[in-house]
Amino acid sequence: MTEREPNHQDHDLLPDATAEMKAMAREGMKHPSTKPVLTGAAVGAVAGIVLPVVGPIIGGVAGAGFMLYKRLRP
Repeated sequence: MTEREPNHQDHDLLPDATAEMKAMAREGMKHPSTKPVLTGAAVGAVAGIVLPVVGPIIGGVAGAGFMLYKRLRP
């Protein structure tokens, strides 16, 4: 039996996300990822208002995180 890493793990996601967030902070609305991530945050916040357990803050963070992930790994 060989010790291999599973193919589904992506070890470069965290450095890629950090670089993308730094670029978004530096370039502001001119960066191509800013608008989709902000839209995801808004949709998540609205969903958080509708869902009583989640709340708008957690929903916004989850929505922004999901859209950032989709921008990094389409």
